Amino acid sequence: MRNPGFSSLLVLALVACSGGASAGGSVVSPTPAPSASASPSPSPSPSATASPTPSYTPVAAFRPTTGISIPVGKCVNMGNHLEPPNEGDWGRAIVDGDFAIIKAAGFDTIRLPVRWSAHALAVAPYTIDAAWMARVRHVVDAARAAGLNVMLNLHHYEEMATAPAAHATRFAELWKQIAAEFAGYPVASLWFELMNEPNGALNDSNLAGILAPALAYVRATNPTRPVIVGGQNWSGVNSLATLAIPADPYVVPTIHTYDPFNFTHQGATWVTPTPPLGRTFGSAADYAELDANLQKVRDFMTRTGRSVFVGEYGANDVSGVPVSERIKYYGTISAAYASIGVQSCAWAYTNTFRLRDGGAWVPGMVEAIRTTTTLQ
Repeated sequence: MRNPGFSSLLVLALVACSGGASAGGSVVSPTPAPSASASPSPSPSPSATASPTPSYTPVAAFRPTTGISIPVGKCVNMGNHLEPPNEGDWGRAIVDGDFAIIKAAGFDTIRLPVRWSAHALAVAPYTIDAAWMARVRHVVDAARAAGLNVMLNLHHYEEMATAPAAHATRFAELWKQIAAEFAGYPVASLWFELMNEPNGALNDSNLAGILAPALAYVRATNPTRPVIVGGQNWSGVNSLATLAIPADPYVVPTIHTYDPFNFTHQGATWVTPTPPLGRTFGSAADYAELDANLQKVRDFMTRTGRSVFVGEYGANDVSGVPVSERIKYYGTISAAYASIGVQSCAWAYTNTFRLRDGGAWVPGMVEAIRTTTTLQ
């Protein structure tokens, strides 16, 4: 995810580099946009004529021959809660009761994005603010008390995309503290994700070297905890082709997908130019792109023996996008990946790309989301 002040020119450059919405596996994640306020009228030019919906039937979760899998199951991101500069900047704060609601809706896991870099000293020893650490721990505890697995990540460390070498030591030291704080938690239900969506100057040329010290700090206190790693270019599907996986049996690769971009990000004012409203989902080209992405994931799992999961997918909930189109998208994407044994995590709960609006789930949305027939 990106903060509202992030340069529009950089957004354009990143879309161009990753091939935009037409290149399988391109990713530009949703920005903090908590309010679905009035939007331009829908564009009169929808996508190509929709084709009959292909049938994607969930199967058992892929069983890795190398490394481990994690029982993600049905999963939702707690988007725009703890990854803004301050909690509450991009929507309402998390309350403990959220997690009972999420569990009752059939979810097994939450992904918890956290902007640690905004709550730590800028110079050595890079100490994380004690009140912030306590807040994150409280949220983790509340989610686990409700019976949910927690995927705890490091999100929106934006300087890592522009000056990774200058921030590499601080990044590793943040993980040293996070790992120590949560070392006593069960490895079966709390997992770490080192870096959300590496991008920009943080790429294949330096990513493995920058992640290695952080992973070493994690392993010093959490020797068998699952650790999630994504690749360059926002962890799009194409990143799997060159992802350097650490020689660690407890590392799990992840991808994010927001294809087709002009559908998922229509009306997204943080993207320049803003994709126009009126784009529907379900053309023959849309399904061809999805099938090509699925094949890339299959190829990776066959080549490496490792399981993959989709850490983010979703579609903008801005006024003017029919709920029926969003339901079709979430249902199709989650079922499609489940049809190759891959679990996924929807973006997001209630502040952005919303699955829940006010005091109720968006009708039909939760029911549409699928997962594999087994968790492992």
